[in-house]
Amino acid sequence: MLEQLPMLNTMSPEYQADWHGLNRATLARSPVAQGIFGPVLLGYREVQTVIRDRSFRNPPALALEVQGITDGELYDRTITGILSLDGEEHTRLRRLVAQAFRPQAADRLRTVMGRVMTELLDAVDDQDQLDVVHLVESYPIAVICEVLGFPREDWPLFSRLTDDLFKIFNFNLVNDGPIVLEAMRAIDGYVDGVVEERRASGVEHDDLFGDLMRAEDDGDRLSHGELQMLVTATLTAGTDTTRNQLAAAIEVFCQHPDQWTLLREQPDLVTGAVDEVMRFEPIVTGLLRTATTDREIAGLPIAAGSFVELSSSAANRDPSVFPDPDRFDITRHDAEPQLTFGGGIHYCLGVHLAKAELAEGLMLMSQRWPQIEQAGEAPWKPIVGVSGPTTLPISIAR
Repeated sequence: MLEQLPMLNTMSPEYQADWHGLNRATLARSPVAQGIFGPVLLGYREVQTVIRDRSFRNPPALALEVQGITDGELYDRTITGILSLDGEEHTRLRRLVAQAFRPQAADRLRTVMGRVMTELLDAVDDQDQLDVVHLVESYPIAVICEVLGFPREDWPLFSRLTDDLFKIFNFNLVNDGPIVLEAMRAIDGYVDGVVEERRASGVEHDDLFGDLMRAEDDGDRLSHGELQMLVTATLTAGTDTTRNQLAAAIEVFCQHPDQWTLLREQPDLVTGAVDEVMRFEPIVTGLLRTATTDREIAGLPIAAGSFVELSSSAANRDPSVFPDPDRFDITRHDAEPQLTFGGGIHYCLGVHLAKAELAEGLMLMSQRWPQIEQAGEAPWKPIVGVSGPTTLPISIAR
């Protein structure tokens, strides 16, 4: 039956060049397509069903395995990370850290976010042209370090370490593997020092690191290794995604100046604007899952062990769910949420923090910049893993 479905190669140059157009054309024929890994789900209901179904799991260390790395320290660290875990162990970790990532925790950090973004905007206030990608590059790492309670003088260190960590997604681990491992070990060592210092002082700290140290549920606590892993995961998940999504958002607003004016005039629309940006132009376009049992989706039998691609970018523009899906509208009030943050047991832990960072950034930029216009090409990184513009030159009318 799979061979009768339309073909959609999400790794092809054609897809990289026009993923929205190919998603649209394929979805018009079928909510399921044939991909290079197996079926590709494009329909909103189909994608939502799988991300909520616990019989589909996040394939651990897939990026390493396709490069021939199936053992060793880097492999072991990857498969024990929170994104690779499933079942009871994953549930346990999420339960322990859930309080640290609750909406109230993000809300209390808005002052920090506002201060960091204001400093960045002040530094370029006399410029009529700038590169948004360069401007926002340090925004999330500064916020995350503040969130964790790490001092300002260490921000450059973590900026370098997170850049090294992201080399795990470059598909060049023969050369980059040692660099990634060294960054992981450096973060572990830093965590060790902070834990030792805080325990010696006996002072309770009101920050994310303190929350993680205190995380407890019915007598169960995080181990020291789990604390190290979660700090690394927080640094990784909370930096590259946010800076890329914020740059992508500004690009979208450059293409829709009426919406920028609307946001400037009605800043209370910023929460909806964040959701609409992530529906319309997400920097993570899809997910991969493995079936753990025989299943059937949209009438298609899926054998245990099979890969399933979930095109969240296609689902976010499914016309059966989102009226006029190719229209960017920050006042949109559709019944269903966008799926960029995933769902089910792997729903992004940092969703509230990420949305707060994006909202604060967009609101302050819109108040500072009355009109913006794209001033040059804005090529994107490959649509694999985390994408986004590599550069975004804009002109500002003040």
